[in-house]
Order: sequence, then C-alpha cells, then structure tokens
Amino acid sequence: MILRCIECGKEYDPMEVRYRCECGGLLEVLVDLDKVENVFDGKNITLWKYESFIPVEKRVSLNEGGTPIYRLENLQTELGMKELYVKNEGANPTGSFKDRGMTVGVSKALEVGMDKVICASTGNTSASLAAYAAKSSIKAYVLVPSGKIALGKLAQAIVYGAKVVPVRGNFDDALRVVVKASKELGVYMLNSINPFRLEGQKTIAFEIFDQLGFVPDKVILPVGNAGNISAIWKGFKELYEAGFIDKLPQMIGIQAEGASPLAKAWKEKRDFKPLKNPETVATAIRIGNPANWPKAWRVVEESGGVLESVTDEEILKAQKMLASNEGIFVEPASASSLAGLIKLRNEIEEDESVVLITTGHGLKDPNIILEGFELPEPIEPSLEAFKEVL
Repeated sequence: MILRCIECGKEYDPMEVRYRCECGGLLEVLVDLDKVENVFDGKNITLWKYESFIPVEKRVSLNEGGTPIYRLENLQTELGMKELYVKNEGANPTGSFKDRGMTVGVSKALEVGMDKVICASTGNTSASLAAYAAKSSIKAYVLVPSGKIALGKLAQAIVYGAKVVPVRGNFDDALRVVVKASKELGVYMLNSINPFRLEGQKTIAFEIFDQLGFVPDKVILPVGNAGNISAIWKGFKELYEAGFIDKLPQMIGIQAEGASPLAKAWKEKRDFKPLKNPETVATAIRIGNPANWPKAWRVVEESGGVLESVTDEEILKAQKMLASNEGIFVEPASASSLAGLIKLRNEIEEDESVVLITTGHGLKDPNIILEGFELPEPIEPSLEAFKEVL
C-alpha cells in the first residue's frame, strides 16, 4: 500500500499524515490487488466484509454499510425503463453515506496516534465525524457555515458531543480554516481531501456488485465536494483490475444548478472555475469549490460519463416522486440523482440498467418539506366529520 499523487505521481508512506502532494495535487491510496479476496457472494453484506480492499485495520465501527438496494418498479414503468434501482445510503447509522468514510478515516486517525479530528461540513460530514469520534473517545471539531446547515444534521453533531463552530461564510470558507488547523494545530482532517476517507466510500461499488450480481450500465449520484463519485469509480476499477468484473459503469454526476461549477465547466467545455456564492435548497451539495474536482473530472472522462445540473424545482419534484411512488424519503441533495435521470432520460437506452445513489435520509433536512405544507383545519372527533373529508 502506498499514497500516490494523481498529478505528478510522487509516492508517500501511508503512515505519514499528509493530505496533498508537495506539488499541490490530490493523493490516492493504492492497495495491493494481489491480496484482495473474492467475497462477492451476495451474503452478509457490510462495509467491513471487504476488509481486504481497505488499507486500514478496523478500529471503530457502528455497523455501517449493507445499505439496501431497491428496484424502483413504479418509477421504471413511469420512465419507460427496464432496470432502475436506488442504493439508499440514508440507511447508514447516522443517516448518510459519510459513515463509510468515517469508519475508515477515524480508524486511520487512531492508527497514526491522533486524538483530535476535524472537518468542515454542510451537515452530514459533521454528524458522522461526531458519532465516530464519540465511539472512539476522541475529540471532534466541526466547522459549519453559519445559517447554512440543516437543523437535523446540526442536532446530530451537537448530541454526539462534537465542538460545533459556526463560520461566517460558506462551506469553502470553513474548509480553508480546517486545512490550516490540520497543518498547524495537530488535528486530523477528515474532509474528503483525506484519501483514506474515500477508501471507505468506495465500498458502495462493492456492495452494488455484491447485491445485484452484475455491474450496472450507469451509476447516477449527487456531486458536492466530488469525493463520492471519485470513490465509487475507484471501487469499480479495483474490482475490474482484480479480475472480479469484466465491465465498468458510466458515471454520471449531478449538481444543483446554483452550485454547479463542475457541471458548467463540463457542459461549456472550459476550464473549471470555482463558484463564489453557491445557493441551493440541496444543502448537502451547496459547495462552490469542490476539493476533489480533479478526481471527479477524470472519473467522468474515463467512464464516458456526464456532469449535469438540475434546478431546485427539479430536485424537490424528484424528492416527492421518490417518496410518493416508492416509499423512499431522501434529503433534497439525494433527490438530485433522480432529477438528473429524468433530465437525461432521452440519452439513456430503454434496456440499460441504472443505479441511483441517494446519499442521505429525508429526516436530515425536513424543513423544506414542512415549509411548503400547511395542515388543514382540524375536524371534530366523529366519524361523520371524517366522512366529509374523504
């Protein structure tokens, strides 16, 4: 196992606490694929089932992974598709896919002897880091954009005992502080710049293959800081290079229109430029300068994929569609995957298999639903009164 820069190729000792190369490039973990085990039998699925692929010894776990994959029978009929699935990451212990990264990331922090961890977050990362730090009995610091975080996620970070620090500004402002703190104050950073966190998130790919028994033609997912699309692709590539699969999926990343610097650059065929003031109801992907954008860009190029954006209106419509048609309640950011599928529907063949990734539970951010709903006037406590509203 080694750490290698994706830009210049320089290699580092994996026990060195380092988040970027000396050249400024992002790092990735290279695991020894000659030592991985073929455990893909569709049984007893949890994240640590794939421990031979994970470059850290398990030191902290909340039984993450093993999230359900559902066949969306009603929506596939409505959309004229033959095979449509959703991998529901909201079923993880703290309600989002971030738990996959944190079980590995916090285990790595303990491995290198760190007793303090830190992250910047729009919500889900802070909740997950706080939970795994609590389980490990180490201190967690979470920096969140002031007034820009869903209350359900903030409540989690608070109750898990993290030190919650609001920052005047957005996620990108908070992340700049975290990067400096990790360098100068001896705290271990667990944003997705940390390559070990992505080693946990790549297990989404392993589970998709393990649960379905095949590799889908397309995987569609939300893109915020762009770590997850990078991680999932890495997982599929490792399966391919290890000889366990003979095809790779097309990766499709979806951003909210008000926070879509990657999608805009992709569609306009120009260089990436950060967005200074991102705005969207999808708080989990309200990020204007995705730290992992170079990795995500390469993923889409390598897989023959697409980066697309959807409006807040399209996101909220998709959120309601998924809930009312399939009984799956996800937060707005998660619904961007379905919104993206609908927008790109004419570019997808009827017989292609598609997996949507939904990244967080709907109860993480219920306010947007409640703001658009008004309870009717109460009725009298009688059957006659109830019959009148039928």
